[in-house]
Amino acid sequence: MRRTTTAFAITLATLGLALSVSAQTPPAAPIHNVVDEYWGVKVQDPYRYMENLKDSTVQTWIKGQADYTTSVLERIPGRDSLMARIKALDAGRPYSIYGIHRMVDGRLFYYRQAVDENVGKLYVRASLKGEEHLLIDPTTKAPPGGGHYSIGFYEPSPDGRYIAYGMAASGSEQEILYVLDVASGKNLPDSIDRFENAYTDPQWLPDGSGFFYSRRRQLPPEAPPTEGYKQTRAFLHRLGTNPDQDPAIFAMNLWPGVDMTEEDFPGIVLPSGSNFVIGQIKHGDANQLTLYAAPLSTIATSNTPWKKLCDVSDSVNGFTVEGDQAYLLTSRGAPRFRLVRTSLENPDFATAEEVIPAGSFVITGASAAKDALYISTLDGGARQVIRFGYKDGTPTRLQFPGNATSGGIVAVDETLDGIFLTTTSWTERSGTWAYDPATNSFTDTGLNPEGTFDKVTGYESKEIMAPSYDGVMVPLSIMYKTGIKLDGSNPTLLSGYGSYGMSTSAFYDPQRLAWLERGCILAVAHVRGGGEFGQEWHLGGQKRTKQNTWKDFIACAEYLIKEGYTSPAKLAGQGGSAGGILIGRAITERPDLFAAALIDVGSLDAIRMETTTNGVPNIQEFGTVKKEDEFHALLEMSSYHHVEDGKKYPAVMLSCGMNDPRVEPWESAKMCARLQAASSSGKPILLRVDYKAGHGIGSTKAQYQSSLADKWAFLLWQMGEPGFQPHI
Repeated sequence: MRRTTTAFAITLATLGLALSVSAQTPPAAPIHNVVDEYWGVKVQDPYRYMENLKDSTVQTWIKGQADYTTSVLERIPGRDSLMARIKALDAGRPYSIYGIHRMVDGRLFYYRQAVDENVGKLYVRASLKGEEHLLIDPTTKAPPGGGHYSIGFYEPSPDGRYIAYGMAASGSEQEILYVLDVASGKNLPDSIDRFENAYTDPQWLPDGSGFFYSRRRQLPPEAPPTEGYKQTRAFLHRLGTNPDQDPAIFAMNLWPGVDMTEEDFPGIVLPSGSNFVIGQIKHGDANQLTLYAAPLSTIATSNTPWKKLCDVSDSVNGFTVEGDQAYLLTSRGAPRFRLVRTSLENPDFATAEEVIPAGSFVITGASAAKDALYISTLDGGARQVIRFGYKDGTPTRLQFPGNATSGGIVAVDETLDGIFLTTTSWTERSGTWAYDPATNSFTDTGLNPEGTFDKVTGYESKEIMAPSYDGVMVPLSIMYKTGIKLDGSNPTLLSGYGSYGMSTSAFYDPQRLAWLERGCILAVAHVRGGGEFGQEWHLGGQKRTKQNTWKDFIACAEYLIKEGYTSPAKLAGQGGSAGGILIGRAITERPDLFAAALIDVGSLDAIRMETTTNGVPNIQEFGTVKKEDEFHALLEMSSYHHVEDGKKYPAVMLSCGMNDPRVEPWESAKMCARLQAASSSGKPILLRVDYKAGHGIGSTKAQYQSSLADKWAFLLWQMGEPGFQPHI
């Protein structure tokens, strides 16, 4: 694989025409090949040196790629008008309210983001109709060196006197926890860095005197990145005390009989109205939880009597608590999940009572309100809610208001009756509704006003099942403008994900109209590895079966072409994060199917992933090179290692944020360099870099809209659409 490095030019081409947009060329990447041997297999890595992002030569190369990409995108004629349309569609609703927290006295805490604001701000109002008051505005200060702050989470104390919240800089997700005094609007002296809220937010004591939280350990500068998430511990913080002296409550080697490894994420959950706390152990990014329970009165004593509720073998993915009863969501004996109940005082999973049996639908979650459990389900692509009354024990499906067919819970509290929920579809957005169990009725909360583009006509969505390579039927959602012709001429963007058992459900975004109104099509492939059909669907695209994820995606692409929705010259694929495996392997296995591809913060080098900070937790989902069978699975899913010299690859734009804590930017950089060196198609391979962003979480509205305009303009250019072709 060693070759002489020479400068080379990327010719920008579409439909066979060379379109020179600039004399500038992207910087060539020198090759310094490294060969590793795993289980008798030699693995080539020509750009290993790029993993050192602090190296000045790597920084210069990435900056050169970023500048080149910017210069190319700026020369696409329709890009600015597309950006203007995206902004106009977003401006149809004056503001959006989300992240709602209801208090027993009627107060509401929530994020509110106005149309002209880049990030959400935290507000409070005394009631649904009350006047709102601004509590936290992250735009009042900026991080050193520029960028922005965003609020990562917030949690009010039971009486609403205090709010624990996290602030992170420029998409880094590295929150510092602060405590706000609501009455004064000022922070208390308490602040905690290295806060870990990936799986549990702060949990306030009933009297509001302190809270439980999880924190990463302090590491020396020379510590390897793989140590970053190891030996996390759960603590109890009392307001006004030094966090560095907080007592550990739940951690590895802390309690006899509580088993925990250094890779586990421990957390404390304190349900309202319960005399017990839950000790939760998240095993990396695996879905199966280990749970313990102990009386609240014994916490922070020398003899906390932890009792096990469930272990990994019990396949519990979620839980909720009502009083002294735990409701556990399990796939054991039920691939689409069932809900069981056991006592917290004397828990016994083996004899737990079944309250919601397995059915044709997938149970995705359970939330405890004062009057009932509210069960979230997924049925044929539509999200539904089932109410399970504590007194009568009868499950009843809620009939959503109007013609809504899909909805989800947005606010529930153990101290209040009913829930808040929102209804939606691919092509229409409804409002935020309050459900009153006493009258079995819904009331529009008025929190989110109806926007100009929330209920437009002339657009449709369709749910079909496409046959995959092995005969398995794969759900495919298709959105388009009414009346389009199925003659293969429609620019189409097919996206997918397929990891962690996560499902992509119908949601509405008016900015989507900027694509659809041009006669373009959007489609979502619900591939294996996701959770659309429960645990079996997840395990059907994990580790050794991961190839089903991109093969399902390829099958959906073939279906769209066969049925006349589009053609290879008009089809693009997109995947992000773990979905980088999906799109990366789709274009390396079937480059002939796609005109272009978008790879966003993608996982692309599966062999080296576990050498990163977030790679260690992900071993549970993807595997480790330390096991022979899992190594072979990782090599098969590693897009970077499947790029072949001289192959005609589609146009590709890779995007990354330099503050990404989840997928290292060097994965995108290495893939970009490899594709630029290998592809013989003459089509552009671009690396879009945002130095003030991370994985996308905590990015500003302006960042999102600019990224969207760049991506769609790039695709329309490559699909040969008039108005997006640079001058020859």
